[in-house]
Amino acid sequence: MKIVVLIVRLLLGLVFFVFGLNAFLQFLKRPIPGGLAGQFLQALFQSHYGLAIGAVQAVGGALLLINRYVPLALTILGPVIVNILLYHLLLNHEGIGGALIVAVFWFALFFHYRQYFSGIFTAKASSASLQRTLAGLRGPQAPIAEP
Repeated sequence: MKIVVLIVRLLLGLVFFVFGLNAFLQFLKRPIPGGLAGQFLQALFQSHYGLAIGAVQAVGGALLLINRYVPLALTILGPVIVNILLYHLLLNHEGIGGALIVAVFWFALFFHYRQYFSGIFTAKASSASLQRTLAGLRGPQAPIAEP
């Protein structure tokens, strides 16, 4: 299982690192599709919003490649993958296979690192548990003496 996780992490990291850098260096040239999909991509490129997406992809991919802050990388790449899937489902059906593979890889890594995400699946969080968490982060403190 460790080897599968390693391969999936490296492949997902490589995909996002390369495509993230492509937003800046443009070494992978593709024609812009016609119709609404092309208009959507043109809006992303002309507004430079694509650069922000590319930066998020490159950072997330780099974190996966160097095996540091993997849960953070999965957290920032999750919304990117959702947008990729929605783009291919709603605007341009070409490339849906690659998007599905990336989503499956993401879910495989998420399942492997699920223990680090357990806190966000709390159904009803209370401020008392937050206070205990914050107190634990600050460490033990000496009681304040009253004069």
